[in-house]
Amino acid sequence: MNRPRIAITGPRRGAFGPRFLVARAIRYYGGVPIQLGPGDERRLPRYDGVVVTGGHDIDPVLYAAEPEVKPRYDTARDALETAVIDDALHRGLPLLGICRGAQLLNVRCGGNLFQDLRSRRKLTSHRRTILPLKTLCVDAGSHLARLLGVQRARINSLHNQAINQLGEGLVVSARDLDQITQAVEAPGRRFVMGVQWHPEFLLFLPRQRRLFKALVSAARELG
Repeated sequence: MNRPRIAITGPRRGAFGPRFLVARAIRYYGGVPIQLGPGDERRLPRYDGVVVTGGHDIDPVLYAAEPEVKPRYDTARDALETAVIDDALHRGLPLLGICRGAQLLNVRCGGNLFQDLRSRRKLTSHRRTILPLKTLCVDAGSHLARLLGVQRARINSLHNQAINQLGEGLVVSARDLDQITQAVEAPGRRFVMGVQWHPEFLLFLPRQRRLFKALVSAARELG
């Protein structure tokens, strides 16, 4: 059976962090995880799909904005993941962006971000948690709705920034109760999706595992 190679980006530190959980999900569905870290953009290996994981805020210089919050950026990861996202989009590879990965996907498509969500939260909490405590409202006609099989679900929340203006070719496929974008997708592509929550912490929920299954399946079809 074809075993597609899936690039997973993120910091090199931490043996049992989000990249470890993403890799477990990729292996479970028959993919081969390829771990990429800052510096690897100088010579990218062969891969058939991409997962861009969560982490620090994206430097607003990448979407031509001034900083509005205390800087907590990772320019080395910005460089790596900019190269990987651009490469995946250029080659038509399946791509899943998680949290900052969804935000950077939007930026690379020409969109921008809200740098601080506190003033925009009325019905949702700003508390960070890996537990599925937030309500996700899914667009009924979206690819995400077909994957999850529901129009409402519970998700976790670890972000303080979010997508503002959409990038070219992307549509919003889910929001939270404050109408903050929680997922985007590219209808004209095989599988390009960004989710604001962290499905790797929710692998005990079958519908969350389907995101990784769909990515691996799309990559296998390309092979």
